[in-house]
Amino acid sequence: MPLTTRPAEDVRFDAVSLGEVMLRLDPGEGRIRTARQFRAWEGGGEYNVARGLRRAFGLRTAIVTALADNEVGRLVEDLILTGGVDTSYLRWLPYDGLGRSVRNGLNFTERGFGVRGAVGVSDRGHTAASQLGPDDVDWDHLFGEQGVRWLHTGGIYAALSDTAAATVVAAVTAAKRHGTVVSYDLNYRPSLWRAVGGPARAQEVNREIAQHVDVMIGNEEDFTASLGFEVEGVDENISAIEVDAFAAMIDRVAEAYPNFQVIATTLRTVRSATVNDWGAIAWSREEGLVQATHRPGLEILDRVGGGDSFASGLVYGLLDGQPLATAVEYGAAHGALAMTTPGDTTMASKAEVLKLAGGGGARVDR
Repeated sequence: MPLTTRPAEDVRFDAVSLGEVMLRLDPGEGRIRTARQFRAWEGGGEYNVARGLRRAFGLRTAIVTALADNEVGRLVEDLILTGGVDTSYLRWLPYDGLGRSVRNGLNFTERGFGVRGAVGVSDRGHTAASQLGPDDVDWDHLFGEQGVRWLHTGGIYAALSDTAAATVVAAVTAAKRHGTVVSYDLNYRPSLWRAVGGPARAQEVNREIAQHVDVMIGNEEDFTASLGFEVEGVDENISAIEVDAFAAMIDRVAEAYPNFQVIATTLRTVRSATVNDWGAIAWSREEGLVQATHRPGLEILDRVGGGDSFASGLVYGLLDGQPLATAVEYGAAHGALAMTTPGDTTMASKAEVLKLAGGGGARVDR
């Protein structure tokens, strides 16, 4: 067991996520530029993990976020409640009727198909979540009096504003003070950092946060852009053949951050928008490097949220006291299943995840 977590009976929440929840508008099989109707979902890199832990694995989860108090915000709240995630720490900001000072984030997302890649168009400037400040949440009440076994947050939220970055620092330091395990998904997005300093600013922010993280998640671009660790001989389509190169980088990361107890990444080679090679590896100080079942030629319906579902499967396994090798299998299986359905968030069940992680296939269940 690589991590020690607080007993479930001593806390209110198994897991809490800190991050922005946007309204995803999905044109289905079509294009944003020609769409006449959209399907509405909720989604967000950090939130998706809490929702996955609740809906797929039945854990008690909550989201720390903020929304502008208007009809769009109330729609997002309704979607969160449908997902079963607790909203006690959702902060409402007054709406001025136009969105000059505060608004809710929108994310238009095309799934892609074949040679046409997925496309995301975010509209999230001046959002309520980006304005959530470090003093807007009573962290000692959340992590101390209420009690939380696991906190998950990430680099997407930290990139939204200086205020958001400071809020992440406040959250992770308070979590550690109360014995809560902290996971962080680097999730580097060039579009979020470009206007505020690029990789240099990303590294400044993420290196400060990383000092308080137990479980660090990210691919080779994330570790390079967000923490400054180069992966030699690995291109953007990391594959199983290149695991050794990534493992060498993990050794350098673990030496630089002795607080990291687990480091994990998905392995994805993009053959087309609808066919990916998919797998994952993870490392811990106790168990070393482990690798999940590699799934070449995995058919993809909607790739958005696959990495978040990997994270929630991994977190579930670790919270459940499983060996790292089992936890990474849960993560890889959950991510694979999540990408067979539309939307950011999982539609898989725990039974389906455990079946696939154990070697089960796609035969009809009757």
